[in-house]
Amino acid sequence: MPSFSELGLSEYIVRAVSEQGYTSPTPIQQQAIPAVIGGGDLLAGAQTGTGKTAGFTLPILQRLSTSANAPKDTAGRRPIRTLVLTPTRELAAQVEESVRTYGKYTNLTSGVIFGGVGINPQIKLLKHGVDILVATPGRLLDHHQQGTIDLRNIEILVLDEADRMLDMGFIHDIKKVLAILPAKRQNLLFSATFSDEIKTLADRLLNNPAMIEVARRNSTVDVIAQKIHPVDRDKKHPLLAHLIKSHNWSQVLVFTRTKHGANKLVEQLGKDDIAAMAIHGNKSQSARTKALAEFKDGSLPVLVATDIAARGIDIDQLPHVVNYDLPNVPEDYVHRIGRTGRAGATGEAVSLVCVDEFKLLADIEKFIKRSIPQEIVDGFIPDPNAKAQPIQLRSFEARGRNQNAGRGARPAADAGRGQPRQPAKAGAQGGPRSGHGDARHPGSAPAARQSTQRRSGGRGNG
Repeated sequence: MPSFSELGLSEYIVRAVSEQGYTSPTPIQQQAIPAVIGGGDLLAGAQTGTGKTAGFTLPILQRLSTSANAPKDTAGRRPIRTLVLTPTRELAAQVEESVRTYGKYTNLTSGVIFGGVGINPQIKLLKHGVDILVATPGRLLDHHQQGTIDLRNIEILVLDEADRMLDMGFIHDIKKVLAILPAKRQNLLFSATFSDEIKTLADRLLNNPAMIEVARRNSTVDVIAQKIHPVDRDKKHPLLAHLIKSHNWSQVLVFTRTKHGANKLVEQLGKDDIAAMAIHGNKSQSARTKALAEFKDGSLPVLVATDIAARGIDIDQLPHVVNYDLPNVPEDYVHRIGRTGRAGATGEAVSLVCVDEFKLLADIEKFIKRSIPQEIVDGFIPDPNAKAQPIQLRSFEARGRNQNAGRGARPAADAGRGQPRQPAKAGAQGGPRSGHGDARHPGSAPAARQSTQRRSGGRGNG
C-alpha cells in the first residue's frame, strides 16, 4: 500500500495528516489523490465514511500550494480558486474543517458559507478573500446576487454528495452556479449512488473524467447488530425510554421522520428525566452546533435527528442508533445505521416498528437482502388487531416548499431544512451510503462549528 507521500503529497500536507493519527490512505484516497493532482476531471462513487473528504481536500491543497502565489484579483484580494458545494451546512462546516486541518502547514486560507446564519460576517470573510471556499448552493447564489462574491478565478469545482443535492432539489441552483463559473476548470463529482440524474449531471459537467468506484453495496449492515421491536404507534416513546433506562444507554442517536416528531420526542423524554436535544432545519445553527458538540463529548445521552440534519454527525464508535420512525427510502435505513459500527467496532441498530410501517420494513429487508430479527419487549406487546394508518411522508412545511420550488423558489433545505426524500426511481444504480470507515484514515472530520472561519484571519458568526 502506498504512503501519502508516495501519492504525490508534500511533506507539509503529510505532516498534518500524520498528526491526526492517519498512517495509510483508504482505497478512495489511493485512487483519487493522484487523479486530482493530475488535473483531470473525476467521477467518484464514494460513501460517507470511506475517507472521501480527504480524497479531494488533500490533492486540492497540494495543487494550490504549489502555486500559492497566485495573482490577486481585481480588488487586490486572494481570489477564490476552489469551490466545494455541499448539500447541508453541517457537511459544509465539516469539509472546511478538514481543509484547515490538513492545510495547517500551507499558507492557503479557507472559508465556509451557508444559510441559516447571518450573512454579514460572510461578506466580511469574502472581502478578505480565501483560496478554498466551501458552500451550500443557496447561500452561494445569495452572495452572487448581492455582488459580494467573485467566482471568476475558480480553478477547481467539487460537488460533494451530489446525489443528496439532487434529492434535495438543488439541480436548478447547481445549474445557476455552473453558469457563473469560468468554463475552463477541473471538476470533481462525488456521489454515493449513480442514478440516471447523476449520470446526466456528470455528462454535462465532466470532461473525459477518470472514474472511481469504491462503494461496496450494503457493506455496513454486516458489522451492525440489527433488531426490530414491534410496538403500537402510541407506545413508541415509552418503549424508547424503557430501552434507554433498562440498558443504561449513554449515547443514542434517534431518527425521526419529521422535525415536529423530533421536538415532541425530546419533550417526552425530558419528562422521563432523559436528557435529549434535537437537530433539524428549524433549529438555529448555534443550537445545532451545541447539540452536536455535547453529544460527541458524551455529556448529552440522546440526540434526536432528522435524516438531512444528521449529515454532520461523524463519531467513530457510536454504540446505538434507534429508528424511532422507519425511513421512507430503504437506502436511508442503511445510511442511518451506518452511523454506528464504524472503525471496525460493532454497533447496534434498533428499529421501533408499528403496523403502519410494515410495508417500509419489507422494502428495507428486500433492499438489504436479509430479514431483521424481531423481538417483542415485555410490557409492550403490540395489539394484533391494530389497523395500519397512512404514513405522513412529508411534513406540511416540506409540501409547501415543494409547491414553492415548482414556482421557481429555492428549496429551504439549503439551510438544513430538508425532509426525507421521496422513494428513489426504479432502476437507480449504485449502493447506499454505508458510513463504514476506518479510524486510521482521514476523512472523518470533527463537529461542525457555528462560525465561518478562515485559518489566517478572524472568525465570524455566519
